[in-house]
Amino acid sequence: MAEPLPPTRSRIPGSGLAKGLAVTLRTMTRKTVTEQYPDVQPDLPPRTRGVIGLFEENCTVCMLCARECPDWCIYIDSHKETVPAATQGGRERSRNVLDRFAIDFSLCMYCGICIEVCPFDALFWSPEFEYAETDIHELTHERDKLREWMWTVPAPPALDPGAEEPKEIAAARKTAEKLAAAQAEPAAPAEPVEPARPTDPEGGAS
Repeated sequence: MAEPLPPTRSRIPGSGLAKGLAVTLRTMTRKTVTEQYPDVQPDLPPRTRGVIGLFEENCTVCMLCARECPDWCIYIDSHKETVPAATQGGRERSRNVLDRFAIDFSLCMYCGICIEVCPFDALFWSPEFEYAETDIHELTHERDKLREWMWTVPAPPALDPGAEEPKEIAAARKTAEKLAAAQAEPAAPAEPVEPARPTDPEGGAS
């Protein structure tokens, strides 16, 4: 046999309306905080997604960012150049040279996929967001403009004091210490060379 249901409380008519008005009254009596923008710039967190900067020297034209972009708003053009052999008898190699790198921010949805998939750290988030234009065509930022945004990219946050040293920094530090130690060691003195003993015409030593 099913257990009887517990008795329900009778609701007072209009209690929900009174509760909503109470929230409104509490909000009306609080002091408002108004940000005086644009006279006072907002203090944005370091990982704000404002605009994307391009560090051109790291770009290898692998096209991963353009292929993974859901909006297809990244345009890349390049050409191949032949690099002569570094050593005699070696073979020539070809490399991609970047001709154009543009991002259409009128299409970009700021998902950050292009920055995440870049294997060589060529794209970075900048907290700058004041780049509105009256013409939509001006929202396509070419390579030079994307490079200018790199100067607004904040420095990465400091590591946890208890964290391990990055492998790249540790390897560079060890190499620098070895070079410094090699330069600090005095040169070993040359061993004295005994003068040759004269011989007589018959071939015997004198």
